[in-house]
Amino acid sequence: MVARGAAAAAELAALRPGDAVAVAARPVTSAGPVPRAAVGGREALVVAGVPQDHDGEPNNTAAPRTAVGFSRDGRQVRLVAVDGRQRDSGGLTLTGLGRMMRRLGAYEALNLDGGGSTTLLAGLSGATALAPENTPSDGTPRPVPNGLVLTAPAGSGQLAGYRVEPLGGVGPDVTRVLRGLTRTLTATGHDAALGPAPGAPSWSAAGGGGVDPAGVFHALRPGSATAYARRAGVEGALPLVVLGPPARLRPTRDRIGLAERGESAGFGLVGYDAQGAAANVEPRDVTLRFDRSRWNVTGDGRGGFTVSARTARATGMLRATVNATGATAELALGVGLEALPVAGLEDAARWTGPGTATAPGRSGRGLALSVPAPAPLPGSATAAEAAAVPPRPVPLPELARSVSLWVAGDGSGARPGVRLADATGAALTLRGPAADWTGWRRVALPLPPLPERPLTLTGLSASGARGRLVLDTVAAETPPTGPAPVYRTRPDPIVADAAGVRVRPWRFAVGPAGPVPARTLDADFVLTGAVDRPAFTHRGVRFLPLDTGRATLDGGGVDRMRTLRAALAAAAREPDTGALAVVRRYAPRAVDRKEAALLTRYLGEFRRTTGKRAAVITVGAPRFTAARSEGVLEVSARRGGRTLFGADAFAAGDWLSVRPG
Repeated sequence: MVARGAAAAAELAALRPGDAVAVAARPVTSAGPVPRAAVGGREALVVAGVPQDHDGEPNNTAAPRTAVGFSRDGRQVRLVAVDGRQRDSGGLTLTGLGRMMRRLGAYEALNLDGGGSTTLLAGLSGATALAPENTPSDGTPRPVPNGLVLTAPAGSGQLAGYRVEPLGGVGPDVTRVLRGLTRTLTATGHDAALGPAPGAPSWSAAGGGGVDPAGVFHALRPGSATAYARRAGVEGALPLVVLGPPARLRPTRDRIGLAERGESAGFGLVGYDAQGAAANVEPRDVTLRFDRSRWNVTGDGRGGFTVSARTARATGMLRATVNATGATAELALGVGLEALPVAGLEDAARWTGPGTATAPGRSGRGLALSVPAPAPLPGSATAAEAAAVPPRPVPLPELARSVSLWVAGDGSGARPGVRLADATGAALTLRGPAADWTGWRRVALPLPPLPERPLTLTGLSASGARGRLVLDTVAAETPPTGPAPVYRTRPDPIVADAAGVRVRPWRFAVGPAGPVPARTLDADFVLTGAVDRPAFTHRGVRFLPLDTGRATLDGGGVDRMRTLRAALAAAAREPDTGALAVVRRYAPRAVDRKEAALLTRYLGEFRRTTGKRAAVITVGAPRFTAARSEGVLEVSARRGGRTLFGADAFAAGDWLSVRPG
């Protein structure tokens, strides 16, 4: 409680802990009527139609954000949730959020609570409960004491339509079904106000499959299909796409590690047809083989599977086989925890940082960290922390549940810490308890589930109270699953020898710039991955260089997608263009998963809607690869070599042949 004014301060000073007080509140308005509803926030994002500039302010960092905005006439409201602090969702600054709200039509907009509190729930038509629409940065919704809720009047409860959708699923698009397999459908009845309405439908389908009375779609022929749910003149429909038969099968996780008996974890199966188009594979379409005395594996009711352990410690393998084609996939299983060594600290002399020294360890050499006295004045450069950095980052096991280390305390209350970095380079520090003991004690620090694996150990620290800690033997408690399965796939049909490339009408090469002329390579030209070259068309193929110098979340992805969409539109209009080839330099840290998926999606849509071809050629990769996804050819040319391509943009089958360099 805070008192303002001498009289109020005296009243507050007279109170003692435990005294009962009453609280009264009323709105204070400078002008106009008392509002019927109010919501509080921190910063104004848009004021009178002008996005506000928050550059230089402490809260203007990229983060998960929640905002509310109103149109100029007050008749439209925008509720916006922006994900962040994730590998492929970096969040927005306040300045960027204000610009977004203005683009969405907000004349006035306010920043609400963000970070891990950013959560957007919505009720779908006919639903009786809300479901999350975003991905909270904590991994799960955070309990918060307040929220902004919009409600609608209750409907009549009379059936007016059906919302038809696939039941769960783990694939990239659950409205796809591989030929010969199935998809479970649900039909949720709703009234005219989109509220719930009862009434079981009858099912039917048109196109490449049929639906049985239980609402299970059976895919029969590749192409488009539509499933219908009908009752008494009321209808709902769901478009579906039937792919080719499954040629490959992969689990969504290579390994599952459980800490103890009774714990469970989930996984899904994704099948791929011959063109690399993917779809979720449901439990009814596969046969599972595993040791049933050690594991329980059941369908999760959402198109995936749940694994639990029947024993306290075991390892094993699960094998899934598609009933229709025999395509198989394997998944390594493990239960129980074992301490795997991470850093023995025998090399403590090579760890560097303030307050760091070697000392006798628990068994051999250890690392001593001496915490200085706290800074005497705010802003002083002296920090109450000692930190040690290893000679090189130390990888942690990918399935590690916790990190442990031995700590010799001096009773000072200094706290040990373990510094980590996730797969994106984001920093994470695990803090141990205050060392109020003397002598050696093992400290275990649980790993949070959210960071992007794998993790690396980047340092050890001691902080808080002035004191001296000695650290030894860092380990990671990890389920013993064993190695992940290794999949050996056949070379893609476009991989050919020199004769197979030369039968094509013309050729081009991919490799480093150098003195070897294209004609020596029997090629029309050589692509080096130079991004300053504009798009060009040669003998029916439009080549599009894409600059991968900037990371997706730094704006590079937006620029690349704009360039791609313009090139696709141009290639679609040109009757003499039969294919588009995207050329980019190898830059795995610049292009995140969402951008890579969007690139494949746009090229796949271009291929399906125009009948023209598409390819992605990556220059300077560590090794040569050739595959296809969504019918789009994907070739990575090895750095230092020259890969030769034979092309025919209007061929009846594959339009490229490739000889690795």
